[in-house]
This record gives sequence, structure tokens and C-alpha cells, in this order.
Amino acid sequence: MEQIRCRWCKKTNPRYVHYHDTEWGILNTDDAYLYEMLLLECFQAGLSWECVLNKRDAFHKAFDGFSPTAIAAYTETDVIRLCENPDIIRNRQKIRAAIRNAKVFLEIQKEYRSFSAYLLSFMPTYPLYECDKTRSPLSDALSQDLYRRGMRFVGSITVYSYLQAVGLINSHEKDCFLSPDHPNGKESIV
Repeated sequence: MEQIRCRWCKKTNPRYVHYHDTEWGILNTDDAYLYEMLLLECFQAGLSWECVLNKRDAFHKAFDGFSPTAIAAYTETDVIRLCENPDIIRNRQKIRAAIRNAKVFLEIQKEYRSFSAYLLSFMPTYPLYECDKTRSPLSDALSQDLYRRGMRFVGSITVYSYLQAVGLINSHEKDCFLSPDHPNGKESIV
């Protein structure tokens, strides 16, 4: 018998199914992962997650393994290189934002000792379990603070999606085998 998954999970795309089953909504507070997902979510703005997910390996290669330190040091030469890479999303504004966001990410790490600690400072408890939302007062507040610090492409909807992706908000539908309400629901990991 096939596992019941969230309705949005495109079962014809094995990469999507794997992402749903092993990452989305499962708590992961590792800073390297948090940065990777932040970069990918910012590129996803206005596009489908499936599009970004299918290009994830190319993003990993093009953006130095998602190293915020390396990306923060990018120059105009790197912007041109990335804009000419047909394997990633070649949006100049998003590429420039990725560089700026890497710098802010590192500043936040320095201030809070980790990006995870920064995110958790906004959480009344975690993980939260919420379904059928695209934004919340939490994502509004976090988005505003990230913008104030200089990040771009971090609107409230993008931030909410990010919090879902990294498992700070678990939005697996009630029938999904990963839902905390499901009799066989998985526990989140840190």
C-alpha cells in the first residue's frame, strides 16, 4: 500500500517525493542547511518549488556548495558567470540578492552565534504545527527583521515557506504519513 502524502507532492517526480519524505517539514537547525534552503527559497520567489528543486544540484555547483562565506565574497565577475549559467535560474536581481543575503546571514551568525539561534528567537515554541497558511504574524515579523538587516527576496510568504521547508513549521496535511496527527507520524529531528 502506498504512503499517503500531502496533496501538493507531485508523485510523478521522484526528486519531489524524496524531498517531501526526507526534508520538508522535518526540523533541521543545521546552519549549513538553513543557508542552503534560504538561498533556494529566495530563488523560488514567483516560481514553482519543483523548478528550483530540479535545479538544486546545479545551484550547489554554481554557488560553491552553498557556502555563505564564499558567496559573500562574490564580485561582479561571479554575477556575470551565474547569469550565463543555463542550469540555474538566471535572474540578476536574485543573484545579487543571494550575495547580499550571504553577507547578512554571516552577520546574523556572528551576532547570535548561529543562524539557528536567530530563527529560534522568533519562535514561541517549535516546531509549530499549522496547515493551510501561506503567511503568519511569525513570518511577517521575521521577514521585516530580515529586510531591516538588508536581505532581499524575503517577503512574508517566502519566509513562511522557508520555515515550513526547514521544519520550524510542520505543515504536513493531517492524512500525510509525516503529520504529527497521523498515527504513524514521524518525529522531527534536530
